[in-house]
Amino acid sequence: MPKTTDIDGLDPTRWRTLFVVAIAQLMIVLDSSIMNIAIPSAKTDLGISDANQQWVITAYTLAFGSLLLLGGRIGDYMGRKKIFLIGLIGFAAASALGGIATTQGLLFGARALQGVFGALLAPAALAIISVTFTVPAERAKAFGVIGAISGGGAAIGLILGGTLTEYFSWRWCLGVNTPIAIGAAILAIKFVHESKATGDNTYDIPGVLTATAGLFSLTYGFNEAATKGWSDSLTITFLVVAVALLIAFVLIEMRVKNPLMPLRVITERNRGGSYLGSLVVGAGLFSMFLFLGLYLQVILGYTPLKSGFAFLPFTAGIIVFAGIASQLLPKVGPKRLMVPGLIAAGIGLLMLTRITPDTSYVTHVLPSLLIMSSGMALVFIPLTSTSLHAVSHHDTGVASAMLNTSQQIGGSLGTALLNTVAATAATTYTAANSQLGEKLMPFAMTHGFTVAFKFSAVLLFAGAVVLFFFINIGKESLVETEGVVAH
Repeated sequence: MPKTTDIDGLDPTRWRTLFVVAIAQLMIVLDSSIMNIAIPSAKTDLGISDANQQWVITAYTLAFGSLLLLGGRIGDYMGRKKIFLIGLIGFAAASALGGIATTQGLLFGARALQGVFGALLAPAALAIISVTFTVPAERAKAFGVIGAISGGGAAIGLILGGTLTEYFSWRWCLGVNTPIAIGAAILAIKFVHESKATGDNTYDIPGVLTATAGLFSLTYGFNEAATKGWSDSLTITFLVVAVALLIAFVLIEMRVKNPLMPLRVITERNRGGSYLGSLVVGAGLFSMFLFLGLYLQVILGYTPLKSGFAFLPFTAGIIVFAGIASQLLPKVGPKRLMVPGLIAAGIGLLMLTRITPDTSYVTHVLPSLLIMSSGMALVFIPLTSTSLHAVSHHDTGVASAMLNTSQQIGGSLGTALLNTVAATAATTYTAANSQLGEKLMPFAMTHGFTVAFKFSAVLLFAGAVVLFFFINIGKESLVETEGVVAH
């Protein structure tokens, strides 16, 4: 279907396009957390051991994180709408397969397949937004929607996962994706317009191999560190191999004619700062969901569903302040939102260091969630936009993929780093406070969580420093992009 435009030259279906892309984005974000609460039920049903339970999550994140760069390039070259549709249908099929899995191997395989198709879907979704919205104020609103979903989707996933597991079956945590993805694909056929990169569309095979293997090794190494420790030989091996492969990847990209990741994408200071900021923020924020969820369930005795609902104020805060951020972004520019936002989020995390096994949710957790969500909403929306600042039409997909890749790697690094910090702090506390008797375990665990929150806050403050020095675009140049009109 040929593309039409309004009298003002704009795509008349652009807001419907945003609706379709938002559905896909929400599905991807939900899948990063929806299975967390379903794991105990799946373990019992399929006989999954404690040693293997991590693969319910890891199989998805490994495939997703390691293939994102390739997925972005495939979308650029083959057509973003085409790859968006393939990603949706593939995600629907993989989710259905996981929902009817009869063995742990089939479940892990289905989760990995979800990651593969998610790696096609996520970069295509952001690239479609970038080429569809060409007016600064409208693009800010569009990125505001996507940013709100990215920020609040994980908490929604915990609620939805708890509801489906408690009242239906853990299998619906996967199966629910299938009708959603199929519905989104049907809408996308009508409302999403095709766009692709022009010029040289040859694939950089050496770059593909080294980047994919390097990101896989890095993600796997971080996951091993989270479960077996930093000194484990397998952890060290994978991290060393990852560094070697990624160095080789950079050297290859400097020399090949049409690189998988053109260095021009990451060396522009605003985009490079956005990716670095995204990595640091991902590492820092992960502790809030991980350790606060454990605190609510293990220490305060919340059910999985009640724990999921306890995060609802965070989601609500993200949604409310995302609307404010999208209104302010074209008026004040990104830096004036992101830097104060990260500082506020860091203060919110520091407030969580006051929790003990005897404190209440209302007095010690709720205020922190509201402050963090208001701050992070001011970060997510501009960060999505600055990560695509002035990127050429040829590189839109791979620039989108870099944002997702940095978030994935940041999350994996945060898991490993902060798990180690929390475990070490808890062990030290136990050794020094044996007189507490039966109260020792909850107090030691909570102490570990609070120390992890301190480290997380430091990471968010570090992210504020990074963005302060790297981001130098103002409101007037916020959304400049070459060839942003879809073809």
